[in-house]
Amino acid sequence: MPFSATNSRNAGKTSFNAGLYINGKFVEGSDKNTINVINPATGKIIRKVAEATFKDVDVAGDQDYWQKSLNLWKELTALEALDSGKSFTWVIDVDTTFAIDTICYYAGWADKIHGQVVEIIPWNFPKLMMSWKLGPALAPGNCIVMKPSESTPLPAIHMSKLIHDARFPPRTFNFLTGYGDIVGAAISSHMKIDKVAFTGSTLVGRKIMEVTAKSNLKDITLELGGKSWNITFNDADVDQVVSWAAHGI
Repeated sequence: MPFSATNSRNAGKTSFNAGLYINGKFVEGSDKNTINVINPATGKIIRKVAEATFKDVDVAGDQDYWQKSLNLWKELTALEALDSGKSFTWVIDVDTTFAIDTICYYAGWADKIHGQVVEIIPWNFPKLMMSWKLGPALAPGNCIVMKPSESTPLPAIHMSKLIHDARFPPRTFNFLTGYGDIVGAAISSHMKIDKVAFTGSTLVGRKIMEVTAKSNLKDITLELGGKSWNITFNDADVDQVVSWAAHGI
């Protein structure tokens, strides 16, 4: 399931597999279904990516390996701008810079406690959120099953390629695109997964707490709540409102 994309600001192309990344290989979902990734600027389909199911979570969650080193980062800025609808300048100044700083910081954790972690990340800062969860989990030697938002999976898919190219040991990092009520639910209830970290809505956070408690009492980290609400009064400076609403996404 190859993918290629061009961004005028990047003046180049990038190409990578848009399948699931399980056990060191890119594969189709077990049911061979796909998810449409939409360009928010045009409303057009950028690419179809593989959709994971309960079966894929079960395969990815059955891990007994660990990783001590981190060697990432090449060409994600243009892809992030294309996928999330942000400006190229914003992504390179905020997302990419902070993500690199995070990975560098957590590289110092490489001799710490080992375990197993599953990460579920949101749509609005896919690359940055991925680095926040990837760095502190992989560096100490955890295995990871990563599920991005189905709306903005492309940076995470490309990260899977970089991890693959860096020759991470198979099964240390697994990547699943899919919907929350299927993949997220399977991750939360899987008996071999020890921890779940989730960023998203309060409603889904409650469901994760319930399911993890009913399965194997996983450790959980939740960052919950709505985003981007703006209350504008009649006497507000409209230009300021527009400027800060855009800045705050």
